[in-house]
Amino acid sequence: MPRFTVHIRDEWLAVPCRDTTNTIRWLGHEALKRYIKNKPDNGGITAVKDTRFVVRRCQGLGLLDADDTIEDVLEDNDFVELAIEGDTMSPDFIPCAPGVSHLYPQTHTVYLSLDGCSLTSTDLVNLGRGLYKMKLTPEAEKRVVQARDLLDTIVKENKVVYGITTGFGKFARTVIPVSKLKELQENLVRSHSAGVGNPLSPERTRMLLALRINVLAKGYSGISLETLHAMIQAFNASCLSFVPEKGTVGASGDLAPLSHLALGLMGEGKMWSPKSGWADAKYRLLKVEKYSAFPSQGLALINGTQMITSLGAEAVERAQAIARQADIIAALTLEVQKGTTKAFDSDIHRLRPHPGQIEVALRFRSLLDSDHHPSQIAESHRFCDRVQDAYTMRCCPQVHGIANDTIQFVQNIINTEINSATDNPMVFAERGETISGGNFHGEYPAKALDFLAIAVHELASISERRIERLCNPSLSELPAFLVNEGGLNSGFMIAHCTAAALVSENKVLCHPSSVDSLSTSAATEDHVSMGGWAARKALRVIEHVEQVLAIELLAACQGIEFLRPLRTTTPLEKVYELVRSVVKPWIKDRFMSPDIEAVHRLLLDQKVWNVAKPYIDKYQTEYIPESRPVSPTAFSLEPPASPRKRVRHE
Repeated sequence: MPRFTVHIRDEWLAVPCRDTTNTIRWLGHEALKRYIKNKPDNGGITAVKDTRFVVRRCQGLGLLDADDTIEDVLEDNDFVELAIEGDTMSPDFIPCAPGVSHLYPQTHTVYLSLDGCSLTSTDLVNLGRGLYKMKLTPEAEKRVVQARDLLDTIVKENKVVYGITTGFGKFARTVIPVSKLKELQENLVRSHSAGVGNPLSPERTRMLLALRINVLAKGYSGISLETLHAMIQAFNASCLSFVPEKGTVGASGDLAPLSHLALGLMGEGKMWSPKSGWADAKYRLLKVEKYSAFPSQGLALINGTQMITSLGAEAVERAQAIARQADIIAALTLEVQKGTTKAFDSDIHRLRPHPGQIEVALRFRSLLDSDHHPSQIAESHRFCDRVQDAYTMRCCPQVHGIANDTIQFVQNIINTEINSATDNPMVFAERGETISGGNFHGEYPAKALDFLAIAVHELASISERRIERLCNPSLSELPAFLVNEGGLNSGFMIAHCTAAALVSENKVLCHPSSVDSLSTSAATEDHVSMGGWAARKALRVIEHVEQVLAIELLAACQGIEFLRPLRTTTPLEKVYELVRSVVKPWIKDRFMSPDIEAVHRLLLDQKVWNVAKPYIDKYQTEYIPESRPVSPTAFSLEPPASPRKRVRHE
């Protein structure tokens, strides 16, 4: 008789099962009955059927659907864990690996049509979040069929083509018999699935799968239309392979991650779905078509820079979001510090016409201009004897500006990479030939993402110094660490330490990974990009930047409390009200981490930007005074055109 071992709290219980068509819910109820029998003093469990719980595998942490039958998802002698909802005695329950899923529930189906040419980083992130399903355009399907027909012809004519009728890497000169071509492709995927580490989150795996589908839709890979449709079906069902985050050197493409992605689609390894979490791929693919390993199918699935690029797309989107919110947070800090807006005068920035610098200065003016948005705080020190502020406030346009320009530079590279064919060999149906090349090399996104980390880090570096100025009474004229009864209360003392720790960690993470290269595949692949690590550490740097700026925003709002009843400008008051909707003022010491996390979530959701944006837009369109004439000898070049600049120079 099959038997299963169930872990409840600190007890391991053997549950026999005569009928494996029973459900996981039945198994949970049976385990709870045995637990109550063994533990009369059971910590509040009384009625088994009224107890709400979740069940997961002990190995792999696969979340099991309560309505699944035991025979479909478990094998004899499997170990599972039952966690009771709201029970502090139950072990912590994590539905998936680090990077908890926040897939949006699809209340209605919206399809994004992929043609391999027009996907953007914003589209890709939204696909990852579950906002869209996908389908191919008819033109893309036609190109895919034409490329596949050419490969079928090559196989029939027994031509020697790398990766189609030969081995891979060092084995490129080994010709494989036609009878073993299917086995060749399956072996390729299995052997290259050698990654390690935590799996990508469901969102990031969806992005990886979506991007690979988009590249295959270009029609230069030789994939079959049937396989591509199976991949789209898996994507639309959020049936996602287990893809370890480590193992790519970024040339020849992201072989290990993409192999794991393909392995699940073959029905091997582990897969994730929203209802069941992690489980064996063969169970997750019961209702999703597996792909068949036709000649070159395996190679077409795993050769490209999609791991680097999909993570890079998320990084650049988050970088763009936090960069523009950093301007708002810094403006609020300047108000609390009773700083001057003179350093943001348009004529100053016309003399050094970098697009990002001009844009940041304009944002500061749109938030702080006293004629447009009267500020009682600004009025209170209008006639003070202070001439200029510290660099951390005065030089925001120059420091934040280069971050903005770098983000735009990186976004252009990522968007180009998103719509690039990065396979080897390339299948040119119109020419009737395949050509080996090097588009799989990840140097472009690797270098760009190293640049991104360095540039965006500076937003945290300068923010941490502003936090110091807010917390230091000799610099802010506010209570030490922004709290009353200092000594009894420590206020923001350690929050500032946290910001300093994150900035210091970023300094190490900003060391570029793309300056390194190690020869692989017996010196066949003798120069690599290390782009996978460039992408992963860029995301870590950006997360730290978000957290540091969340601390600064909390500190600035706390500083406002000590300036009451004076009010700041209307847009900054709206930002203050937003923060106070999730975090109350700091009257005395309390558990601070939830406050930081709550404000971090505001930044991730771009709510700070959304609150301030209408005021910024209105200022830029309705209240841009004419600039004073500037001598033509002051600078020799006209300001460069920028697609991000939507207003004329002031």
